[in-house]
Amino acid sequence: MKTNLESLPEDVRRAVQAASEKKAEDFIIIDVRQFVSFTNYFLICSGNSERQVQVIADHIAASLKEIKTRAYSIEGYRSAGWILMDYADFIVHIFKPETRAFYNLEGLWHDGIRMEIPENINSEDSDAQ
Repeated sequence: MKTNLESLPEDVRRAVQAASEKKAEDFIIIDVRQFVSFTNYFLICSGNSERQVQVIADHIAASLKEIKTRAYSIEGYRSAGWILMDYADFIVHIFKPETRAFYNLEGLWHDGIRMEIPENINSEDSDAQ
């Protein structure tokens, strides 16, 4: 089952927009509310290098900081094969492609409601700039 981007909370939409602005790829959002109590959504995307993964994470953090939303924790930033950003209501996973394939979060959470996001989501309802 798929849902649409407008149905998501503003901070999740803003994180997607920020990642898109830094050329993140292979977006997917998984609604995990029916399975876990620690978060509502996983935002999963990829960057093609460790530096790009870091740049995506930095841009998401800066964009969300503008609306006074800060991560409770950020893991994996230094090694940058997989950066996890915990915003409580949603968790951002930014992977290098080979790390993403190895951990296969999409497969682990296959029962969740999925939303695939277009690569270039520069929509008029975003104010991330």
